[in-house]
Amino acid sequence: MAQKKPFALRIDAELLEAVEKWAADEFRSTNGQLEWIISKALKDAKRLKVNKTPDQEQQRGEG
Repeated sequence: MAQKKPFALRIDAELLEAVEKWAADEFRSTNGQLEWIISKALKDAKRLKVNKTPDQEQQRGEG
């Protein structure tokens, strides 16, 4: 597992409230939701290498 690094974030109160609601809907912590959002954005922009396990490839019909 990758090492986690603490990071302070200043965010608009309304934006944070929306993220907190989304996190609750997904049964994630706010921190976990923010990490997921950032990771997805980076992958979609092809700025982060996607490491797929054989199980994930098989589930998506890629293997």
